[in-house]
Amino acid sequence: MTELDDGTQFAFTAEVDIRPKFEVPDYDGLEVVVDDAEVTDEQVDETIGNLRERFASLTNAERAAEEGDFVTIDLVAKIDGEEVEDASTSGYSYEVGSKSAIEGLDEALVGLSAEEDKTFTGTLVGGERAGEEAEITVTVQSVKVKNLPELDDEFAQLASEFDTIDELRDDVRARLGRQVKMQQLSEARDKALEALLEKVDIPLPEKIVEEEVGRRNQQLEQQLQMAGMTKEDYLSGEEKTEEEFDTEVADAARLAVKGGFVLDQLAVQEELNVENEELSEYVVTQAMQMGVQPQQLAEYLTQNNQLPAIVSEVLRNKALNLIVEHVTVKDESGNEIDVDALQRELNGETGETVQAEEGAGEPAAEKSEDAEDAAAEAPAAEAKDAKDAQDKDA
Repeated sequence: MTELDDGTQFAFTAEVDIRPKFEVPDYDGLEVVVDDAEVTDEQVDETIGNLRERFASLTNAERAAEEGDFVTIDLVAKIDGEEVEDASTSGYSYEVGSKSAIEGLDEALVGLSAEEDKTFTGTLVGGERAGEEAEITVTVQSVKVKNLPELDDEFAQLASEFDTIDELRDDVRARLGRQVKMQQLSEARDKALEALLEKVDIPLPEKIVEEEVGRRNQQLEQQLQMAGMTKEDYLSGEEKTEEEFDTEVADAARLAVKGGFVLDQLAVQEELNVENEELSEYVVTQAMQMGVQPQQLAEYLTQNNQLPAIVSEVLRNKALNLIVEHVTVKDESGNEIDVDALQRELNGETGETVQAEEGAGEPAAEKSEDAEDAAAEAPAAEAKDAKDAQDKDA
C-alpha cells in the first residue's frame, strides 16, 4: 500500500504477470524435413503378426516349461521364514521369458513340469516389504503352449471381413500407409512451429511456466496411477534420473507456453477469427473422440463457461495451419510434400476433417486446462475411452 487515508483515499501497487509484447517475424521460406511416408514389408508382417497373437490358442503341454510357454503358478514369498502375504499369490498366469515379474522367476520356471516347484532368492518389487530380499517358492500348476493360426485364407476370414490373406495384407498396408501419412502431416505441423519458435526470443512469465510444469506432472501422476506404476518405476524404465526428468518437463513446458504466445500473437497480426461453423466442427470432433453426444458436450462447455477456452484452441489451430501453408516441407528423401494435397487426400478417405493428431508435438501450444477438465468431467458413463481424449496439445 502506498497511501491510506481512512474514509477518503486508498492506493496500492501490484505486480502481475503480463503477456510479452512482440511481433511474429516473417515465416515465409522456412523449410522443415519430415520422415518418409514409407510402409515396409516388415511393418505389414508385424501388424499381421500382432493380429495372429490375438487369435492364438493355448493347449496343455505334457512336458517341462520352456521359454514362450504359458504357465499357471503359485508363488509363496518368505522373509526370515515368515510368509509375506501381499507378495504371495495362486493361480497366476505367466508367460515364461517375458521378464514381466520378479527377477529370477523366468530362470526358475524353465525346466519345471506341472506339480513341480523350485525355490529361489529374489527382491520383492511391491507391497509393504518392497525392496527386500525374499525366499520365493514357485509351484507350477500347468504348462500350456501357444498355438498361432496359419497365415491362410481361413485366418483372413476369421480375423477380418476379407476372404483371402492377400486381401487382408493389402488392407493392412493401406491402413499403415494412412497412418504414416497422418504422422507425416502431424510432424510437418510440429516442426513448422518449432522452426518459427527458433526465430522468436521472448520473456516468459515464470508463474505461467510453473503452472504448466505442475499440470504436466499431475497428468503423469494420473496416468501412472491408472497403469499401476510408481514414478520410480517409470523413471527406471525410461533410464532417467529425477533431475533429468524435471529438466525435460521444464523445457517442454517453456516451449509449450512460448508456442501458445506465438500462435496467439500470429492470430492477432493476421486478424484471424473463429466462425460458428468452425467452433461447432471442433465440438463435434471432440465429442466423437470422447464418445459423447455433441449437444451434450456443447451444453457442458456452455454451462461451465469453457467456450472461451475452446475458441482460443480453434484460433491457435488456425494460426498453426497458416504457418504450415508458408513452410516448405520435404521428406528425408528430398521430395517436396504438398501439405494441402496430403490433407485433402486424408480428408477424402475419412469424409471428415483430419486434425493431424493435434497432440503429437510438444512445441505446440497446449490445450487449456479448463478444456481438459471439460473432457474429463463430461458424463463419463457414455465415454468409450476418456483417457485417449484427454490432454492433446494443440
